[in-house]
Amino acid sequence: MRWARSAVAVAMLLGEDVARSERFVAPAVLYVGFLAILFGGDPGPLPEPWAASALLLYPVGAWLAHAVAETEDDTARTVTLAAAGGPLPVAAGVLLAATAGIAALGMVAVVWGVVAAWGTATTGGLLDGLLAHLACGITGAAVGSVFARPLFRSQGVALVAALTFLVVTGTSSWLPPVGTAAASLGTGRGGLGPFGDVLLAILVAVAALALVVRVEQGRFAPWRERWAALVERIRPGS
Repeated sequence: MRWARSAVAVAMLLGEDVARSERFVAPAVLYVGFLAILFGGDPGPLPEPWAASALLLYPVGAWLAHAVAETEDDTARTVTLAAAGGPLPVAAGVLLAATAGIAALGMVAVVWGVVAAWGTATTGGLLDGLLAHLACGITGAAVGSVFARPLFRSQGVALVAALTFLVVTGTSSWLPPVGTAAASLGTGRGGLGPFGDVLLAILVAVAALALVVRVEQGRFAPWRERWAALVERIRPGS
């Protein structure tokens, strides 16, 4: 389990870098500001208001993961890869650091909702709210880690591709784990269930982790070269 210890160390290192650079401020302020609007008046009985806060945690989680993945320049990343013993601990560290931030924001949303709609939360509803926020946030972290280095070197291309993916998948209420998790809180629509959504989100994160590691190891080098050539060809002024 040496790689697991290395992953925790990398997560702490990258978390400190993100905190120092204040890259977490924009997504955190956006999310807290949304919660202030959502729970500022009469939000209605829980868990319905949590559907919106859980769904927003999907793009916010992607934003946080991207910020963590991009906090180091190429030189510093090379040093981190060598010190950690390979790409697996580094990719896992990115997900761990982003998930920690997501869990904190999700807890703020749940607690704020309980206080704002006091007396309407049940034990089952509280558990559903917590799990829905985790499912959306973890999936967002997986997406953000993919649409960053080493898969995407161009920030503009990564932004457009990530936004397109987030909009398409986040607005489909039938699509697990994000759509079904949010819909189960807002409309009661059936899906995989709270635990099923979280489990699927973890599997998505594992798949994203495997993809990032494979790319870092050079398994898709020909594909990356063709993609870079295509981006260069369609770039304005090229």
